[in-house]
Amino acid sequence: MRATMQNVPLTLTALLDGIDGTFGDSEVLTYAGANAVVQAATFSEIATRAAQLANGLAGFGIEAGDRVATFMWNNQRHLEAYLAVPCSGAILHTLNIRLTPEQLGHIASHAGDKIIIVDASLLDTLLPALPLMPELAALVIAGDPTDAQLAEVSRLVPNVIAYEQLVNSQPTTFAWPVLDEHSAAAMCYTSGTTGDPKGVVYSHRSVYLHALAVCTANVAGISSGDRVLPIVPMFHVNAWGVPYASLMAGAALVLPDRYLKPDTLVDMIITYGVTLSAGVPTVFNDMLQWLRRNPGHRIGSLRRVLCGGAAVPASLVAAYRDEFAVPLVQAWGMTETSPIVTIADVPADVTTTDQQRKLNSAGRFLFGAKGRIVDEAGTVLPRDGRSVGEVQVSGPWITGGYHGGVDAESFSIDPDGQPWLHTGDIGHISADGYLTLTDRAKDVIKSGGEWISSVHLETTLVGHPDVVEAAVVGVPDTRWDERPLALVTLRPGSAVRVEDLKAWLAERVQRWWLPERWAVVGAIARTGVGKYDKKLIRQRYQSGEIPVTLLPR
Repeated sequence: MRATMQNVPLTLTALLDGIDGTFGDSEVLTYAGANAVVQAATFSEIATRAAQLANGLAGFGIEAGDRVATFMWNNQRHLEAYLAVPCSGAILHTLNIRLTPEQLGHIASHAGDKIIIVDASLLDTLLPALPLMPELAALVIAGDPTDAQLAEVSRLVPNVIAYEQLVNSQPTTFAWPVLDEHSAAAMCYTSGTTGDPKGVVYSHRSVYLHALAVCTANVAGISSGDRVLPIVPMFHVNAWGVPYASLMAGAALVLPDRYLKPDTLVDMIITYGVTLSAGVPTVFNDMLQWLRRNPGHRIGSLRRVLCGGAAVPASLVAAYRDEFAVPLVQAWGMTETSPIVTIADVPADVTTTDQQRKLNSAGRFLFGAKGRIVDEAGTVLPRDGRSVGEVQVSGPWITGGYHGGVDAESFSIDPDGQPWLHTGDIGHISADGYLTLTDRAKDVIKSGGEWISSVHLETTLVGHPDVVEAAVVGVPDTRWDERPLALVTLRPGSAVRVEDLKAWLAERVQRWWLPERWAVVGAIARTGVGKYDKKLIRQRYQSGEIPVTLLPR
């Protein structure tokens, strides 16, 4: 017997239908600085402008399957592209504004980008990469470039047009096609810290299902009564699906544009009554330090904060809970997983000890996603909270390969036909389903034949009141093969010594884990997506660029 249900494809066009029929009055606010007039538009106005943008792109010859890139902040125009490009049948490619010109040129060429939409404030960042994109047909500039910038861009790209000119010259309706839910909607590239960046292509179906998962109460519980501030960049895995989930639920969006300093973020939260936010630990740690230096600011409108992209220190979770009554919840995922796969949402009726274990984990797998741990031979390990191996994941919003078929060894299919992504993360899963990550496979430290978790050392060190950030990498050691090197940044005015930090750490981890090599630095190198750039840290250590203090064991 076949079902009697209608066969409606799960595509992002459904968001336009929802805006038109249900949530047209919901707002999108783009921040323009303290005391400045915010740019405001309703969902209905966004949908109309998305239709105009789609018409404009079609005028440049963009067809189904063509790649349209963005090089933009989190703002209204970027959100319009989030709708116009995939709903027209083209593919949205969000370029990371923090990559080098060489990386940008490689990625844009590998993706086959035909048009780039760029914020004028980012033109100087993009300009050095344009000569490396010979197939680029047009550049659409949002904002007001200088005459010198226009002259240089016009020399490098055949067609240059202002965003508002392109949009305002077009009809206000577009014949949105009926799309196959398995067709490509968007693509992002991995950060490329261990080789060339790799492209991940998301389908309409995968984006749709991931956004629904984000809407669930276990993740964000987004509703039309929320005001959502996605601090995570819209170029970073589609801002973790938060914009699409907000559009689905009719939640107002507060977009920070380029204003990402703690004082402006706090101003947004307070001024617009933000109820939900999402971002990396660095952002919320910086905000925490600012709030402590500037007491009296109330951020109690926040009912939930999603934090991920790197290991979230237990001390950061505790600080927001105890000092501001704000639940900061750890989430885990990757570019390859759309990205959210697990969430450390903890039931209220658990013991304090069990609650801490769960809060400090990466969380439980979302409904629809599966996870397992395997050893080096590929044997699936038990969920006992002790057996450590590589994390593998499977599900409808998890990629089964990379664009161009590269790095095929990162994927496998088990005898039952289940596809698995080999994440490169190391960890264990408890009997009640909580995933704990102990390291990346390339970052775990093997000392004297035993494993040391760099992540555990980092998150423990950040719990020291004088430590703002901590990164730990393995470096060569003549006796033990590898030993940990700890880099720390300290709060301004701190007089703490590395000897003090080692003694403090000795009370909290196994003694043989304790680093002998320490460095106090002004800043820790990061990748374009805000993670510690451990490859670069190792290179700088080997070249003698990092001033290291050697302590006795």
